Amino acid sequence: MTAPTPLRTPAAQERPYDVVLFGATGFVGALTAAYLAAHAPAGCRWALAGRNLGKLEHLRDDLAALDPACAHLPLLQADSSDPAAVRELAASTRVLATTVGPYVLHGAELVAACAEAGTDYVDLTGEPEFVDRTYVEHDARARETGARLVHACGFDSIPADLGAYFTVGQLPQGVPLRVDGFMRSNAMFSGGTLASVLTALGRGPQTLAAAHARRLHEPRRPGRRVRGPLGAPRFSRETGTWALPLPTLDPRIVTRSAAALERYGPDFRYRQYASVKHLPVAVGGTAAVGATAVLAQLPPVRRWLTGLWEPGRGPDAERRARSWFSVRFVGEGGGRRVYTEVSGGDPGYGETAKMLAESALCLAYDALPERAGQLTTAVAMGDALLDRLQKAGIRFRVAQVR
Repeated sequence: MTAPTPLRTPAAQERPYDVVLFGATGFVGALTAAYLAAHAPAGCRWALAGRNLGKLEHLRDDLAALDPACAHLPLLQADSSDPAAVRELAASTRVLATTVGPYVLHGAELVAACAEAGTDYVDLTGEPEFVDRTYVEHDARARETGARLVHACGFDSIPADLGAYFTVGQLPQGVPLRVDGFMRSNAMFSGGTLASVLTALGRGPQTLAAAHARRLHEPRRPGRRVRGPLGAPRFSRETGTWALPLPTLDPRIVTRSAAALERYGPDFRYRQYASVKHLPVAVGGTAAVGATAVLAQLPPVRRWLTGLWEPGRGPDAERRARSWFSVRFVGEGGGRRVYTEVSGGDPGYGETAKMLAESALCLAYDALPERAGQLTTAVAMGDALLDRLQKAGIRFRVAQVR
């Protein structure tokens, strides 16, 4: 099998690489590298990148043990804080995928370089502040150069974004639509995910300021209304569980897809919840999240919490194999109600690595809408990525229609 023909400009096709994975030696980065080693099409020109050449060489040896062809993978050394090195990295590839977080601390130079070079960009951020700052600072330039800046290409926020997209596709067109998502999982956090969460929780004023700046820059779309209210805790008869509102990046991503795509109708509302079977667990979980948010405001405590589970660490293969996730959606509109579900294995690691890798390959090789700037996965890749993920084993299904 030969690699599909890249579909970007001739200048982009002349670059040395189709995909570069930055942060390849981190926990999720190494899993993403292993996925690419197993699933990148023959002829795909891809490379590993990071700041520590010795660790990159060790990772390449591990990949070569799985596939001897990986023994010759190019290794690119760059530090996220070195603008010149990052610009050179972005200019060398058609698509740059990065796992280096917290992104608000380590991602700005990379996004700026991709926007300037016309390089497609994907990451795993779940940080609203970073996404909003990127929009304000780099969306306009990316539109000029043709770069597609696609954030949140992992468990944050592909199941929510493409799950809502899939659900909307089962409902009538041209009518007000309502979609609720209910998320369940038994998975563990990685050290990198914990660091990102604590960083975001500790930057409340900066997050609010970034959101305000985005609202001033973002164009309004007259004639259509899109909302993502937080909702209130409640018992969900649809799922038979307690529903706790989730103040994550996901609803913002979903509503931005809805604002950009007419298929979501003239009036669209999305709410997202954690789905918990037992009331005591729901109450305890709410209290724990609240306490963590308060403690994260104190830098010494935040550093101590981060040190309990350092970035680069995560659960072993046996624990990941037992992990799963499910997001159930209830969609309504035009007198029709539909129940759908997105589900898969370990969300924070195996499935996230799969989602990031397939997003990068989708941008590199698939026929996609001619769009540029900061985009969501639904807007940038839509059906093409949905098809890739289904073939990769992530399940999107219609459970019931009424």
